[in-house]
Amino acid sequence: MPSNSPAAAEPPETPENDITNDVNEDGADHDSPEEGTPASPRTKRRVGRPGRKRKQLLPEMATSDPCANAPPTPPEEPEPSPSPRKKRGRRKLEQTEKNKDEPDDRNCDSPREGETGRLRRRPVPRVTFQAGDPYYISRRQREEWLSRWKMEAERRAYREAEMSMMDNLSEGDFQKEESASPAPPHSQQQTAPASPTVAVTPEPVARGERPLPREIEYQDGRGFGIGVLVFGKLRGFSWWPGRIVSWLMSGRSRAADGTRWVMWFGDGKFSVVCVEKLMLLSSFSSAFHQPTYNKQSMYRKAIFEALQVASVRAGRPVPSCDTSDDAEGVDIQTRQMIEWAMTGFPPNGPQSLEPPEEEQNPYKEVYPEMWAEPEAAYTPPPAKKPRKNSAEKAKIREVIDEGTRERLICEVKKKTRNIEDICISCGSLNVSLEHPLFLGAMCQGCKNSFLECAYQYDDDGYQSYCTICCGGREVLMCGNNNCCRCFCVECVDLLVGAGSAAAAIKEDPWNCYMCGSRTAYGLLRRRDDWPCRLQHFFANNHEQDFEPAKLYPPVAAEKRKPIRVLSLFDGIATGLLVLKDLGMQVDKYVASEVCEDSITVGMVRHQGRIMYVGDVRNVTHKHIEEWGPFDLVIGGSPCNDLSIVNPARKGLFEGTGRLFFEFYRLLHEARPKAGDERPFYWLFENVVAMGVSDKRDISRFLECNPVMIDAKEVSAAHRARYFWGNLPGMSRPLTPMTNDKLDLQECLEHGRTAKHSTSQPCCQEGGHCLHTVVLQ
Repeated sequence: MPSNSPAAAEPPETPENDITNDVNEDGADHDSPEEGTPASPRTKRRVGRPGRKRKQLLPEMATSDPCANAPPTPPEEPEPSPSPRKKRGRRKLEQTEKNKDEPDDRNCDSPREGETGRLRRRPVPRVTFQAGDPYYISRRQREEWLSRWKMEAERRAYREAEMSMMDNLSEGDFQKEESASPAPPHSQQQTAPASPTVAVTPEPVARGERPLPREIEYQDGRGFGIGVLVFGKLRGFSWWPGRIVSWLMSGRSRAADGTRWVMWFGDGKFSVVCVEKLMLLSSFSSAFHQPTYNKQSMYRKAIFEALQVASVRAGRPVPSCDTSDDAEGVDIQTRQMIEWAMTGFPPNGPQSLEPPEEEQNPYKEVYPEMWAEPEAAYTPPPAKKPRKNSAEKAKIREVIDEGTRERLICEVKKKTRNIEDICISCGSLNVSLEHPLFLGAMCQGCKNSFLECAYQYDDDGYQSYCTICCGGREVLMCGNNNCCRCFCVECVDLLVGAGSAAAAIKEDPWNCYMCGSRTAYGLLRRRDDWPCRLQHFFANNHEQDFEPAKLYPPVAAEKRKPIRVLSLFDGIATGLLVLKDLGMQVDKYVASEVCEDSITVGMVRHQGRIMYVGDVRNVTHKHIEEWGPFDLVIGGSPCNDLSIVNPARKGLFEGTGRLFFEFYRLLHEARPKAGDERPFYWLFENVVAMGVSDKRDISRFLECNPVMIDAKEVSAAHRARYFWGNLPGMSRPLTPMTNDKLDLQECLEHGRTAKHSTSQPCCQEGGHCLHTVVLQ
């Protein structure tokens, strides 16, 4: 009998070779025929005792009567074998005693398996798992689930079809009999109705002879069926291309009415998106975001994949290129397909992008050789209780009950709702604080987005996202030279008024709603104290409570001594430059820097007063004791893997983000020991546009909350940074002095006029740059 157990795959053993022929590795007893007796077919496999008991049984069998020590076998069906088990066991024992002096090679494994006995239990199979996302599903498991769900859906659909067909047939026959036969007399006894559990089984019908009934999803009448190519909008992202898929593909639960499961192009992830945040791919010209395409490689990949699918559906061949470079070839192909999409997908237009029939039906699997035979008496199974997920339920309730921002803004215009009760960024009613710039509230999610994106700038020097909602696919940039804010068209038309965005585009130059003379523009009303509120918004974002920093008593001027400074990630030695401008005496300035060009600048500008010590990872406790004690420790680790501007960032615990822990290590090495009351100060700086989780982790290690300081308050540079430290007066507002130059023109030499930014990204644009640098 074929078996799936490991022992069934091995060749059969004879009594002359092993006394344990009846006991297999997996604890199963197999009856084998005697010599000269033909083998009879096996009908059942006997299951013996576990392997641990098996090891204790074998020595007793070798020294005593096997029948007395044999384990009791439960009564089973009679075996067709003519020989009893006792005789077989005795014969095996006699044969074994006869050959006990001969070495038995079968009791040992092969040299590759070591000297372990053959009857030793095999180790438990190793099971690995992926730590991280609790919803992680392997590809193999997902395919198994999909196949099982498809089979269940087919069975359910066939059962429903057969039941409906039988109901129709029974109703038709009953109507015919009722119309053909006269009404029975009153004295005639009525016949009892048939039992509902009895049904007539029709003849088997081939599955390919009739259309397969299927369960249609997304029947809320709002469009966007399965297979449709769309653009979707998620908070913090531009309009991203994707495809509407069934809930089976995601491996999660069904989507609520008014929402759709979207599989995003580029990374292949899934999201539930409200239909108000979806747009057909035919609206490519309005949804495509050129700045994101220039900056994010994942967005370029998504656009290429979406247009590739659209080309296949439209019957348009994917353009070919003659270049040998694959990356350049893909870029050329993508540009050609973008031009084709911008012109309206000629020649057939958007109708050619409709999904084919096989993509609209996720359950359709036709097997002509298989036959379907419905059950005679079908009882529907009890409905399964859905798994309760409070987080998912809260999200669905928010989408269904709260509605969209447009509906709530209309209620505000009708004065049936207060604008301070809704989030003006997304329309949520779960508000947590006030918007720092305009009248209105803000939810926790929009607060996190504002903290991350408010000071994120593009290569042109303007904000990457809208000042109100931190999103938007088309933004209006302020024409004021000292302002870098942007406002998306959706927020302007919704809050200011319909057509306000078109009017702002025609106005040149256009001053934004933060620079204008008025404070109210429709429902968009600027707060009078917005600078203080913005400072308070970043400075008091204390998600964690820490003890206040230790305050040191001031030192008299005659007792002050030159300080020793440890500068980590020093750069071009601006720390020493600022200390000189403040009039502080520096005894020793120890700097850790790896860039040769920066070291050269520091050595030339400061006449060799800086002691360079190389890589920060090579500095040890012994070095700190040798160079110290230090009065001030400053540093700012690289922000490449922390800034959300970098789409390929690795976070705080990978890449260059881990260098923060080098600062943390050396900061504790340089701190005064217990009992030493000498003043000690430190300062750590990093970018504002970092993830909320990374900022929380840094604050947890440094045991203090950051302070946001923007250089535009005292200079012409727009440079907001987070600062952690114990310097006195860090949280006080900045006030420019009389000699501070707040305009770029004031910073230039005499005879020069500021026309355009001369940053490296702008200079690299070359012929694509819309403006030229004018020096007069």
